Formats: sequence, C-alpha cells, structure tokens
Amino acid sequence: MNNRVVFTGGPGSGKTSVIKFLEQLGYPSATEVGRKVIQTQVERNGLALPWKDKAAFRDAMVLEELNNYKVHDNTVLTFFDRSIIDSYGYSQLEKIAVSELLLRSCRELTYHKNVFIFPPWETIYENDIERKQDFNEAVATYHEMLNAYKKFGYELIEVPKFSVRERAEFILDIVGIGRSA
Repeated sequence: MNNRVVFTGGPGSGKTSVIKFLEQLGYPSATEVGRKVIQTQVERNGLALPWKDKAAFRDAMVLEELNNYKVHDNTVLTFFDRSIIDSYGYSQLEKIAVSELLLRSCRELTYHKNVFIFPPWETIYENDIERKQDFNEAVATYHEMLNAYKKFGYELIEVPKFSVRERAEFILDIVGIGRSA
C-alpha cells in the first residue's frame, strides 16, 4: 500500500488545519511547498513568487515537491499538503507550459490512490501574507486540481465541510486507521 496520502483543493479550504490536527495525533506530514517557496523568496527578495514570476514559482515548487517525496519514504503513513500533481494543476490554471520533468514526475512519483480533495468553503476562506488569491481564484484552483488528479488516475474523495476533528476522522476512516479520538 502507498502510504503517501495527499490533501489537495483550492487555497483556504482547510487542508493545513486538518494536517496540523493529524500531526497532534502523531501522524507525520509533508508541508505545503507553495508556502515554503513564498516564504523563502520573500526572505531573499526573490522573483519566484506567484505575483512576480508564475513559471519560476511553479519550477521552485516542483523542486521542493521532488525533495518532499524523497524525504518522506513510503514506510510510514504520511499526510502530504499537496503533491507534485498540484504543480501540474497550477501550470494548467496559470497557462504555463509543462516541462518534461514535471510530466515525468507526475507519472513516476506515486501517492495513495485515494486523494482527499477539500472543496472551496467561503465561510472559512481567509487571505494572509502568502495567500493573495480571491475566493473566485480558489474555486478555479479547486477545479484545476480536480482535473489534474483525474488525469493522472487518482480517485478523489471530497472531504465534507465538517469541523477539523470530524474531517480528520473521516480521512482516517477512509485510509483504514479508524477514529482519531
């Protein structure tokens, strides 16, 4: 069984909150690379930012995703806050040419067959220093991620709009772990 379990969807849909909850229960996770790239680029006054150079931003995310995949082996159940497939979806959203490295990586790096997709949820959506998209862009991102994961053969399971704890329990039930509390 593949133990790399992916959370995807648009920004601000609750993925990271659920991952943080699961971390508190002792489950390892792979952090979202988009935020990491933004934070690093802002610190360095770099250009690989979605509001400066979308292609450079995507390329930096691809490199970080490759590293994330290597760092988190498949022996332990690990929750991924997005994956390499999200970089493909971002490319489609922003109409950026897809490199052979990205396509090959989407085919070769495999994750758990069930991918948890978090639907847009306007009630909890918030902007912050790294998330500058409006809610309509979050909805468009959701649809691109849906298409991207389907393209690469994953089964998408929509996470209901429940509390963080209930969402975590739903996910743990699906992956066969049972209730979190």
